[in-house]
Amino acid sequence: MTTSAAIESPAARKPLAELTGLMPLAATTACPDPQHVFARLRAEHGPVAPVELEPGVHAWLVMGYPEILTVTRQEQVYSCDPDDWAAHHDGSLPADSLLRPMMSPYDNAFFVNGERHRRLRAPISGGMAEIDQRAMRRSVAALCTDVIGSFAGRGEADLVADYAAIVPVLAVADRFGLDAVQSHELQAGLAAMFAWGADALAAREKVMKILADVVAARRATPSADLTTYLAQHPNLRGDAEVYDTMVLMLVAANENTMSCIAQTLRLMLTDERFAGRLRGGRLGVDDAIDEVLWRDPPMTNAPARYALRDTELAGQPVRRGDAMILGLTAANADPRIHPTGEPWREVGNRAHLSWGAGPHACPAQIPARLIVRTAVETALHLLPGVRLAIPAEELQAVPSPWGRTPKSIPVRFTPVRHTADGES
Repeated sequence: MTTSAAIESPAARKPLAELTGLMPLAATTACPDPQHVFARLRAEHGPVAPVELEPGVHAWLVMGYPEILTVTRQEQVYSCDPDDWAAHHDGSLPADSLLRPMMSPYDNAFFVNGERHRRLRAPISGGMAEIDQRAMRRSVAALCTDVIGSFAGRGEADLVADYAAIVPVLAVADRFGLDAVQSHELQAGLAAMFAWGADALAAREKVMKILADVVAARRATPSADLTTYLAQHPNLRGDAEVYDTMVLMLVAANENTMSCIAQTLRLMLTDERFAGRLRGGRLGVDDAIDEVLWRDPPMTNAPARYALRDTELAGQPVRRGDAMILGLTAANADPRIHPTGEPWREVGNRAHLSWGAGPHACPAQIPARLIVRTAVETALHLLPGVRLAIPAEELQAVPSPWGRTPKSIPVRFTPVRHTADGES
């Protein structure tokens, strides 16, 4: 709960630019349990806390459930366009800032508002509407079987590098018309963009080159794939909008889905409530997905909204141009919406904010969940006796201020050879 002391604190009432000694945003994802960090920030500042994105670059971390709904639903106050961020104009954001891949203006629906957002989102919604879910379920299951077949005979694997990091991008690659080489290069590029490393900017350039090549090929020779659909869509004006729309769709289909697959596999293998399911226990894959989306969603902290005018949020003095980071994991655990104090007992409850909220809520929730469920079920079915190869407490996350995707999930299982139809 927000305390009056937090709201009335002189330090808390200072403008964001004047605050010092702030907690780095990366500290919320680098610890074993982010909820302890969020609880500390709530106690000090309330549901909206000042944080440091990089040295000298500050933002508000929105950790309250109702506050995130306010920020995501009020487009007239909070913009999605990074060009509205003061840091892009006042010289405080270095040219080589690692924030730029995630917080720079791009020509896709995620980064724009109002009528332009509706224009750019329509092609995405149209593409999602064409998905045959039954056919997709079969094709994803076949893909998962093929990927598992590449390592099933070894009796050991890394379920992130060998599986979760591969399945999502390959699941949509054929629909975009990418060949196998392009698909794997794209997967590597997208992973580097999210890895918070020095090569993030170069990785984005590589991704854009791959997509430019595919779009050029489809303009020359149209095909029945999503690239052709987007390249010909009247709402997308110019190649830049086509490329950036493809990036948005592929990022959603790859990075976020990969994280959800990995987190669900981790939960199924480490939590006795779910691990028991492999031996007839009471909780299954859908329950595990629900819990992951509440507790460890693909994005712990989502960039970003930018204040269009001076305002106040949960007692904090938000100034025009301030960046607002959406603390999705924190908001899902907001004690004001979990009066029992046990937010993880949410079987069947899908009121979490992991898909976002407002006009920018994820339009691909159904296909994303289908891919995750199919990938997890297939792995558990085709890897007999699968178990972690290291103690659960040794699992580590990929360093990033945005999420907590497991770096690796090493497992052992009974070696088995799978045929094309999944039989051994």
